[in-house]
Amino acid sequence: MKKYNSILKYIFIVVTALLITGCVHDDKYDAPNLDDYQCRNADYYVTGKGKDLTKLTLTALKAKAQNVTLTDKAYIEGYVSSSDETGNIYKTIYIQDSPTDPTEGLTVSVDAVSTYTKFPQGSKVYIEIEGLALSSYGGVTQLGMITDAGTRIPEKYVPAHIYRDCSVKATITPKVMTFAQMVTANDKYIGCLIQVNNAEFDSKILCMNYAPDATTVDRVIRDNSTTTTRIVRNSGYASFANQIMPSGNGKFVGIYSKYNSTYQLYINRVTDLEMNKFPRLDGITADPCKFSDTGLTQKTIAEVKQLYTTGNWNQITGDYYVKAQVTANDETGNLYKYVYIEDATGGLRFNINKTNLYQDNRFRVGKDIYIKLKDLYVSNVSGEIQLGGLYSNNTAFGGIEEVNIYKSVFDGNAPIRDVSSTERTISQLTNADVGRWIKLKDVQFKDSDLYQPYASGSTTNRTLIDCTGKTIVLRTSNYATFAGKDVSGGKGDVYAILSAYNGTYQLWIPYQINANLSNPRCDGSVYVPLSTIYGDDFSSGFANWTTVSVTGAEVWTISNQGNSGNNYAMMNGYASGNKVNEDWLISKEVSLVGKTKAFASFTTDVRYVGNALQIYATDNYTGTPSTTTWTLLSATLDTNTAAYGDWVSSGNLNLSAFLGKNVRIAFKYTSTTSAAATWEVDDFKIKGL
Repeated sequence: MKKYNSILKYIFIVVTALLITGCVHDDKYDAPNLDDYQCRNADYYVTGKGKDLTKLTLTALKAKAQNVTLTDKAYIEGYVSSSDETGNIYKTIYIQDSPTDPTEGLTVSVDAVSTYTKFPQGSKVYIEIEGLALSSYGGVTQLGMITDAGTRIPEKYVPAHIYRDCSVKATITPKVMTFAQMVTANDKYIGCLIQVNNAEFDSKILCMNYAPDATTVDRVIRDNSTTTTRIVRNSGYASFANQIMPSGNGKFVGIYSKYNSTYQLYINRVTDLEMNKFPRLDGITADPCKFSDTGLTQKTIAEVKQLYTTGNWNQITGDYYVKAQVTANDETGNLYKYVYIEDATGGLRFNINKTNLYQDNRFRVGKDIYIKLKDLYVSNVSGEIQLGGLYSNNTAFGGIEEVNIYKSVFDGNAPIRDVSSTERTISQLTNADVGRWIKLKDVQFKDSDLYQPYASGSTTNRTLIDCTGKTIVLRTSNYATFAGKDVSGGKGDVYAILSAYNGTYQLWIPYQINANLSNPRCDGSVYVPLSTIYGDDFSSGFANWTTVSVTGAEVWTISNQGNSGNNYAMMNGYASGNKVNEDWLISKEVSLVGKTKAFASFTTDVRYVGNALQIYATDNYTGTPSTTTWTLLSATLDTNTAAYGDWVSSGNLNLSAFLGKNVRIAFKYTSTTSAAATWEVDDFKIKGL
């Protein structure tokens, strides 16, 4: 957005929104022209060239051994139950053994898209199985092909195995099921088109879009047959992703599937859903997503702030509403469970007890929203007036609960607007600016913050200073996606939310680009950023590292588990019990000759209690850790031993003692019989200038 995100990002969002909500909003498509695509008739397998092929039922096929190439000269037949025309189903063709009352379904995995143009829903198909293979994904048997790239049938081989009947195209009648019937005994129906009556989306997700752009999400759905909910899995690439899900009760039609023990459904097209009846099972009597100001009095944000008078919090009892624009959200992780909103009179923090708010269309930056204020609360939190709710049995002020969002927040149903900033210098800031999106003029990070990351280990304060010496704190969460990036070293304008803490002004930036400072500094000097002298993400394993096991059988290894296929170094001293270990991971020699500054950095993730990882540097490695002179470096390490996945930036480790020399960095792991942590290391860099 203008003066907020990069221009390119803004253009991408607008164009994407137009394509998704404009071009295919009606969810209607022309029937594909199949005249020139190969087809076969049933007599091909009765009296024609395929008469020697054995016909298998889907049940018989799925009983065959998995993960081996099939040699059977056989074929199966079925009817296509799915359609990928909306983009919600990806590289998969689902079939069932009959267009009505099916007894078996099948998942066919193909490395091809837009398969609906060749095999539209209702097509009768024949699949010759010789050369294909069965495998299991998430507990679901699927038919594919064993290749170096995976188990999908490569697109070039699809015509050699899958054929459409030249004349038969049926109407698929969904099999009626209840959520209570989604049990192991009915897994045979996986791949079939089913219909669930009396279905409704969970109240926590009412008035939300099917999926955020480019992100696949699970939406909870229920019916009246069981208290157990099911999942509707929606792709952020679907043409209907930005449409609002139906808020009523009624008929849901989709593909029946499963992932491990979770039953899930896939929508072919949203026109298959008829979920607009009220009252719902949960008692909601009318569409909760339509805002009406009947009987309500509009308040400005300045007036909302004035509703706080004294004490820990004040409940809003009047029938009020406020219209405001979202100015900042949690997309980069620098804000957590809150957004900022603004109108012409001021800005305000709005607390909501939910993560990933940015995935909800209502909380996208630039959106106009209506907030019904009755029964919400205002509080003075360390000097900042905030809007929210109570939690912990109404004993503490915080965010409104997720289940109540639909009751209070309504989409303004207008296109996203540019977010306009209020221009200020540090000296001009006043309490009236708290909560606003501001443009802070002509500032730079103080000298001691240069070549340092925005945050390291925990929420971190950096100091901005103007050319008169006035300062202000910029706070960054260590969970921000840009936390490990070095601050900009020049002078310029910072776009940020202004907050306050016990009388001290603070800034929060949603994106790193909001503090992209590139002009000469106040003293006229030009900042030169560090460049990477050597970097290693362990994609080549330990090609540039030496591993030394001093004690214990366990050693440093390369892993990518839970890291989206990206390699990292891992050391774990547990093997059927905690073991005594001392293991070193030592980098190759890196020259710092001619450098005036140099730093090392990396990220770590720890699981389970144990000794902290130690980081050392040396310029005289002897080949044996015990005879080498090491310098211990002070690094910020992950401290959350209870979970994987919270990678922490080390900060920049100063290597000034090794300038002009060749340096190696080493990670020393130790464990005992009482404690053996798992340490993971990634994104190693030595930077300098």
